Amino acid sequence: MAELRRKLLIVDDEFTTREALMRYLGRKFDVTGAENGSEAIEQLKKQDFDLVLTDLRMPEADGMSVLDAAMSKADAPKCILLTAYGSINDAVTAMKKGAFDFVTKPVKLARLEEVISAAIAAKAETRTISITPAAVPEVPVSENLLPETVRLNPAIVPPGGENDPMHKIFATALTVAPSRSTVLISGESGTGKEVVARFIHDNSRRTGLFVPVHCAALSANLLESELFGHEKGAFTGANEQRRGRFELADGGTVFLDEIGEIDAATQVKLLRVLESRSFERVGGTETIQTNIRLIAATNRDLKAMVEAGEFREDLYYRLSVINLLLPPLRERREEIPVLVNAFVKEFAADNGKVVDGVSDEAMQVLTAWNWPGNIRELRNTVECMVVLNGTGVIGADDLPEHIRAGEAYVAAAGSAPDAAVVEVNPLNLEQSEKELIRRALVECGNNRSKAADRLGISRRTLYRKLEQYDLL
Repeated sequence: MAELRRKLLIVDDEFTTREALMRYLGRKFDVTGAENGSEAIEQLKKQDFDLVLTDLRMPEADGMSVLDAAMSKADAPKCILLTAYGSINDAVTAMKKGAFDFVTKPVKLARLEEVISAAIAAKAETRTISITPAAVPEVPVSENLLPETVRLNPAIVPPGGENDPMHKIFATALTVAPSRSTVLISGESGTGKEVVARFIHDNSRRTGLFVPVHCAALSANLLESELFGHEKGAFTGANEQRRGRFELADGGTVFLDEIGEIDAATQVKLLRVLESRSFERVGGTETIQTNIRLIAATNRDLKAMVEAGEFREDLYYRLSVINLLLPPLRERREEIPVLVNAFVKEFAADNGKVVDGVSDEAMQVLTAWNWPGNIRELRNTVECMVVLNGTGVIGADDLPEHIRAGEAYVAAAGSAPDAAVVEVNPLNLEQSEKELIRRALVECGNNRSKAADRLGISRRTLYRKLEQYDLL
C-alpha cells in the first residue's frame, strides 16, 4: 500500500498566488489552502500538517500568528514564510521563533522547491552516523562539545570507511566546526557544498542563524544591500532602513555561495568584514560590529582567477584558511546506489507510488554514468524515473533517453565503470572521433577548454570539430 502524501497548508490572501502554488505543489503534496491567517489557524486546530507555507503580511491574523499556532502543536509542522524583500527582518525574527526558512517574493519555484525539500527532510526521521574519535583529529576543545553522532541531510551519503573521500571531508568539517576560521568549499555544481556548510554550522558552538546568500543570483548593487543592509534614502526605492545578512547573522554563520561571482568593489568590502568584523550599511556612516563565521563556496578555480586578476589575492587567502574540495560524484561511485535507493523511497512517498527498487541492470548503468550535474542531476533523474514508472521495479527502460544512449559504454566497460571505453566502429574514424568528443564534453561538464585539454587538441580545433559534427 502506498504511503500517504505529506500534507501541506498554503496560506496567502492573494488569490492568484495561493491558487498557483496549490496547483503547482499539488503534484507532490496533499494541499489545503487558506485565504487568511484566521482560516489557517482554524485548519491547524482541526488537522495536522507536515508543512505550512504562509505569507507573512496579511490582514487579520498575519504569518506570525500562523507560526505561533503551528509551533504550539505537539507535532509541530515545519513553517516556511513568503515575504517581500522589505520584510526580511521580520522573517528572520520569525525564524528565531521556530520558522524553518523564508522565501522572498516574487517566488522563484526552483528556490521554493529547494527549501521545501530541506524542510521535509528535516521533518522526516533524521539519519545519524557515528564518527569514532580515532577518525577525527584532536582539536583544542572539550570533548563534550563534539557530538557523538552527527546529523546529516540525506542529500549526501553519510561517510563510510576511512578511505572514503566524503568521510575525510566530514571528519575535517567536524574538526573545524567549533572554530571561527573561514572555510572555502570548492567543487562542481551539485556536489553538496551548502549541505557541508550547514553541517559545519550545526556542529559549531554558534547560537545564531545559518544565513545563505546566493551571490550569482543577485546584481552587484542588490548583493551589496543584501550583505550590508542600507539606510533609508540610500538609493531610489530605499524607503526604510534595512539590516543586511551580516547583521542578521550576528552570532551565526553567513554562507556565500558562488563567491567567485562577486564584483571587485564588493570584494574590498568583504575583505574588511573578515579583517575587522565591522562594516557600514549602504548610505550609512555608523560602524557596525558583527560576530559571524563566514563559509564560502565556489565551482570556479579561485586561484586561477587570482592569477588572471579577476579575484583579489588577499581576499582569496582570507577565505581559504580551511579548504574543503568536494569530489564529483563520478569519483564517489560507491555512494550512487545508496543515494538512488534513498531518492527512490523519498519520491515514491511524495508521489503515492509503489516502487520496489531498481533493477541490477539499471543500477549498473546509473553507477557507471559520469553525472556532470552530480548529486543534483542524480536526484532529478531518480525523481523523473519514479514519476514516470507505474509500479514495481525501475528497470533500464525507465532510464532517461540521454543515459540510455550511454549504455553501450557501460557494456563495453564491463565491471570497470571508470574505464574510458567508447563503443564505436573501428573502421569509421569520423564516428569514433565524434563519440570521443561527445564523451569528453560530458565528463568535463560541457567545459570546452577542459574537454580540449583532455582530448589533447587546441580549443580552436575543438570548436571546428563541434561545428563539423553538429555538436554546438
